[in-house]
Amino acid sequence: MKYYLIAGEASGDLHGSNLMKGISEADEDPGFRFFGGDKMHARGGTLVKHYRDMAYMGLFEVLLNIRTIRKNFQLCKKDVLSWHPDVIILIDFAGFNLRIAKFAKKHGLRVFYYISPKVWVWNKSRVKIIRKTIDRMFVILPFEVDFYKQFDYDVEYLGNPTLDAVAENLDIKDDADTFIPKNQLNEKPVIALLPGSRTQEIERCLPEMLGIVPDYPEYQFVIAASQGLDRDLYNRYIEKTDVGIVYSQTYDLLSHSVAAVVTSGTATLETALMNVPEVVCYKTGLFSYLIGKHFVRLQFFSLVNLITGKEVVKEILQYRVKEKISAELSTILYDKDYRAEMLNNFKKLRKILGEPGASRRIGLKIVDLVKSNR
Repeated sequence: MKYYLIAGEASGDLHGSNLMKGISEADEDPGFRFFGGDKMHARGGTLVKHYRDMAYMGLFEVLLNIRTIRKNFQLCKKDVLSWHPDVIILIDFAGFNLRIAKFAKKHGLRVFYYISPKVWVWNKSRVKIIRKTIDRMFVILPFEVDFYKQFDYDVEYLGNPTLDAVAENLDIKDDADTFIPKNQLNEKPVIALLPGSRTQEIERCLPEMLGIVPDYPEYQFVIAASQGLDRDLYNRYIEKTDVGIVYSQTYDLLSHSVAAVVTSGTATLETALMNVPEVVCYKTGLFSYLIGKHFVRLQFFSLVNLITGKEVVKEILQYRVKEKISAELSTILYDKDYRAEMLNNFKKLRKILGEPGASRRIGLKIVDLVKSNR
């Protein structure tokens, strides 16, 4: 059978690749074609467009790149119709994917959604679009089941795939004797910096993170860099500093870190599941922030806090970011009781998410549903 997957950022590429693995366990000869990244490409099939040419953050950035977005959309429509898959599987990336869902439905194609758009943050009106265009929704956050019930729309929660990604990567991580010299690091304790996978995230968040480095001379700071981005992007910020950098080794880095500073996103959940105490930050363009502040009505913005329903990790947003990161990091590093409580809450988080194996369970379910519709 033929599966067309669409992911528009690094986390979607990761979860898409694991979903493809799950599908392949139930379908002996699957055909994959996709918008995604290197991890999905490694599973086989045809990469039509890389996510690095698609990931724009914030309203202003989207407007600036509207011509490229339109070209990507037209390419996707043409390619989908030409290949005519048995099912289209949309992975998060709401702005692009919900438009594709409308298009696919008009042409009689079956559409599944894996990793719900965060319609509970703002723009709940999108639920109407989802009900009309999505044949099956697989969510990865437990509270999303009750959210959609408010709108008389049934979704399935079969676990969170981040558990699978963490478990898989822990099995192949380097030990300290290998990881440290391989990446030209020293013997000081490591603090990981995870500035995100989008150019705009790195441009806004990484300078704030690097600003705290002089406050902690007894530690070494190491950036988890995305392989899909130009190395010059990172080099312009770390030139003439002692800050280390590793590419495509985020889990390895976290496994050897005593703490982490993380840009909000899937990485906050990954860091918690790796049992690394963290401080979460986010900074966007002023225009996007002011618009978002007016419409968003959420108590928290990090996945860790949203899932647990309380402040487990400190969230720092937009203003005085550097100073607030430094203050929170000091508490994490030097207050043993505070650190222990955070780690205890990480254990509770894991229990809420359930058992590993979500990628396999969802993959098997998708194959079963597609076969039954043939």
